[in-house]
Amino acid sequence: MSTPPETAEGQSPSTDPEQRRREQRGWYLYDWANSVFITSVVTVLIGPYLSGLACASAGAADTAACRDASLAITPLGVDFLTLHPNALYPALTTVTILLQILLLPLVGALADHTKRKKTWLFLLATGGSVCTSALYFTTEGYLLASVLFLAANLLFGLSIVVYNAFLPEIATPDERDRVSAAGWGIGYLGGALLLAFHLVLVLTADDAAWAARVAFASVGIWWAGFTVISIRPLRNRYGALAARSHGRPRVGESLRDFGRTLRDMRRYPDTMLFLLAFIFFNDGVQATIRYAAPFATQDLNLGQDSLIMTILIIQFVAFAGAFATGAIAARLGPKRTVLGSLVVWCLLVGVGYFLPAGNVALFVAMGVGIGLVLGCTQSLARSMFSQLIPRGREAEYFSLFQISDKGSTFLGSLVVTVAVSLTGGYRVAILSLIAFFVLGGILLWRVRMREGILAVGNEVPAKL
Repeated sequence: MSTPPETAEGQSPSTDPEQRRREQRGWYLYDWANSVFITSVVTVLIGPYLSGLACASAGAADTAACRDASLAITPLGVDFLTLHPNALYPALTTVTILLQILLLPLVGALADHTKRKKTWLFLLATGGSVCTSALYFTTEGYLLASVLFLAANLLFGLSIVVYNAFLPEIATPDERDRVSAAGWGIGYLGGALLLAFHLVLVLTADDAAWAARVAFASVGIWWAGFTVISIRPLRNRYGALAARSHGRPRVGESLRDFGRTLRDMRRYPDTMLFLLAFIFFNDGVQATIRYAAPFATQDLNLGQDSLIMTILIIQFVAFAGAFATGAIAARLGPKRTVLGSLVVWCLLVGVGYFLPAGNVALFVAMGVGIGLVLGCTQSLARSMFSQLIPRGREAEYFSLFQISDKGSTFLGSLVVTVAVSLTGGYRVAILSLIAFFVLGGILLWRVRMREGILAVGNEVPAKL
């Protein structure tokens, strides 16, 4: 199969609708490829798995015994750096986020200077998938599992910067809400299909830890295999930055350009305000997703089968919700649609705090609500930001978007880590998330989309 030629036409989408559709289908498929990592690993399996390894190392006999607030582990071997075993997962997430904040600007700047973004996407995705599959071999202790998860999570975040930078290159301004929503929707469907296999695996396996390790291996294989297929239709476009560097990205030159980008952002106040709003409301979204599994198993006393079934329902509902989002945004505009979703998030998080332990039906009902608004908030935020960035610096600006994503996750993870370390559970941290949705909504309401789009020189879509 021939590889689509690279083009020096800049980041403009093809004028051929059929060519755009081919590239869009390939782009969707990477959402299908990588979403299984978030769905099965991050959301469902890795939290309880790491807690189990850490609790065993701390001497706890089972999950109930691990809620003892006096238990502690020392991941770095330093006595004053102790953690409750249940706090290992949010602590690792916090460390990963800090590393991503340091590396995302470099990767974004280098990607804008290269003529081989497809290769970058492939290498980052393959590295992440290998680390994920290698979790199969973590049978004792928590240190190796912690390192592999940290590396996989880091590479996943870096790959998303390059992936998102393709969006302005494959979709016109009026197509981006629909294309972004479709990518999220197809990703949810892919995650749901593999998670269904994992549900059967967990229900039928005698050893839950073995089932989790098999699931990790299958996620890595799925992620790598579909990545290879997804990048084939994409084209290696490049603009002035890559042409100037002859497609050979240099670290020093790339970082200098990124520094200029940061200074230039002062000319785009609405872009900056959108990023600030995104930091806050995305904090609530990401914290809800990441800590649903340990909250369900440790605070609500739900079994792994009930948890996976609920997450599976969320994925299928989110698949439909993401496509419905595109239709709603076409009528109301993406900004109004996201603001409405934030109101729903506040209600859901408030209800979640009061969920009684052991009530599967109420947890599932809450999951359905999350699924309805999950795709809306994430997909429209991505497409809205793509309208607010100047051409030729897509990867750099999307690295800022990803930093905002990880910065918000850092705040949420830090709050959760502190709360769990103090209380041994997740309930206290849940209620605090409402503040992030409210602050993010207020800031988003103040963003002037039309003025911001015109300021960066982009075409204003029909609906805002």
